[in-house]
Order: sequence, then structure tokens, then C-alpha cells
Amino acid sequence: MKRAKQNVAAAPKVDFEVFSIMDDGPANVLDYLQCEDNGIYFEPLVSYESLMQLTTTGVHHASALQAKANILKKTFEPSQYLSRKDFELFAMNYLTLGDGYLQITRNRLGGVLKLTSLLTMYTRMASDMKHYLYIRNRFGVNGLQYDSIKLADVVNVKQHDLRQQIYGVPEYLPAMHSIMLNNSATRFRRRYYDNGSHAGFILYCTDDKINEDDWNVLKSNMRQSRGRGNFKNVMLRSPGGSANGKEGIKLIPISEVAAKDEFLNIKSVSAEDMLAAHRVPAILMGIVPQNAGGLGDPIKAATVFYEHEIAPIQESFKSVNEQLGIEVFKFKDYQLVTPT
Repeated sequence: MKRAKQNVAAAPKVDFEVFSIMDDGPANVLDYLQCEDNGIYFEPLVSYESLMQLTTTGVHHASALQAKANILKKTFEPSQYLSRKDFELFAMNYLTLGDGYLQITRNRLGGVLKLTSLLTMYTRMASDMKHYLYIRNRFGVNGLQYDSIKLADVVNVKQHDLRQQIYGVPEYLPAMHSIMLNNSATRFRRRYYDNGSHAGFILYCTDDKINEDDWNVLKSNMRQSRGRGNFKNVMLRSPGGSANGKEGIKLIPISEVAAKDEFLNIKSVSAEDMLAAHRVPAILMGIVPQNAGGLGDPIKAATVFYEHEIAPIQESFKSVNEQLGIEVFKFKDYQLVTPT
């Protein structure tokens, strides 16, 4: 007995595509950067303009920088070589941009008469590495305008970078994305409230008894109630359609789902990243405690913070004393007034 021949369908051809999921963003962009020589001076490793923008972007970031600067100002003792004004400018440049520069004014015998702070934003290492250039105008009619200063007449204190020795890099740089995320969350939330109607809903209309003029008035009011921002309302009209036999007009909110931004969590986590990058105790930042236990003893926190963070910065500044052979930087003990 012959068996019936069975028609066996060929197995469908399946195409496989193998790929890896990875971050294509600039998370490790610094690994590919270097101080490029443009023929006149070396470009900084990181844009100083971008670093300055971060100070107006992250609240906790700017506050942490100012907290360090305030303690440095409190403990600094002006000398005949360096005024308090120049020290404050030097310290903020060092903390914010990773480099602090002091120009030496010499007497007729070549000795140090005084030191004046230079803005890091406009200070560059010349291509010959024998001069510093202080840029006066980069976009003038006559092209680049700058002052040339001998290398021996400039003192540089930097936050060291292991990839190059020309410019310093601020140590808070790993928190850059958290700073921008914190700002993005705030801007998103502000747009949400500026929107006015807190839009983000579907107006589902099934009532066929409403005339066209009333529909036009309703649509016009919806358009006028929506402010600028990323939120839009949708009106879906289905005359005679089903609405469970109950409402002729039904409001279906979608902003809680589609526009949910986890605002408080984002703000909290990104703020913690910023404080961790600066290693500033939360109690010194004016942060309201979220638990009954509070944030600890502020006196102890300030003392530990000074010993572990501010004192090392002072020691870096004192290296100028060794370099010049005079006492330019001098600091007094950090004393806190204990409340009675």
C-alpha cells in the first residue's frame, strides 16, 4: 500500500540581526579629546563657555562652588603680594574652570611686586609653550587680538588632568549630565505649569445633539487655553458613538501617563549626584531634610568638610609660595561659632 505523498511546506526563512545596545551619546567624549594647537595657542580640553553655562544651569552645582569659595575667602589672609579681591577671582576661576592664573608684576630688579588674577576664560598657552596669551578680542575686525605674557611671569594652579599637562580640568566634570538633567526637569515642569490648562487629555464627544456652532466655540476655547509648551489636547468627535451609554462628553486624561516626568525623583537623584561630585554635605547647602532624623550636626559636617576638601585646596594654593620663594598665600584656622 502506497502512502500518500505529503506536501511539506518549506520552513520560513528567518533573518537574524545581531546588534549591541550601547550609549551613542557623549558620555565618554573626553576620551577622544586633546588640546589642539590652532597655530597660535592650544585649545582648552573642555569649552570654558560650556563650563560657565553649567553654573547657571544647576542650582546645587553653583551653590557648592560658592560654598567652597566662601570658606576659602573666610580663611584667606591678604598679603602685600595678593589682595583679597584678586584672591576671590583666582579661587572662583580655579574651582569653576579648573585653572587659576596669576600674573606677576615685577620691580626693576626682577623681584615680585604683586600678583594680579587673570580670567581663565581668556588665558591660553601659546603654541611655542614659552608664553601665555591673554585674549582681548577673538572676533574683532582686525582678527584675533591678545597680549603676550612670558611664561615666567604667570603662575598657574590647576586641577590636574592625567591626559595632558597644559590645562586643568574641573573635578566635577563627571556630574555634567546630572547638572543638565536637573535643569531639564525644571524646565519641563515649568512648561507644564505655564501651559495653563495642564493639557494632555482627550475630549471624547459622542453627543449628536450639539450643533456645529457650539462645537466651533468649544474647539476655539480649547485652542486659546493652551499655552506654549510640549502639551497638546485632542478632541475626538464621534456623533452617535458609544460612550457606555452614560456620558455624551467624556474627558480622558493622558498627561499623567504620557507626560509623566517623575519630577521629584529626577530632581532628587541629580541633586545627590551634584553633591557627591563636589562632596559638600547636604546640611551645608540649605537642603530641607526629608526625614525626622534631619541631616546631622552642621558643626561636625562643616569641620569634616573643611579638613577633607578645603584644606587640600589651600595646600594646592600654597605651592605658589614654594615656586616663588615668598609667602603669597596664607590662611588662618577655620573657626566656627558654636551656638549657645
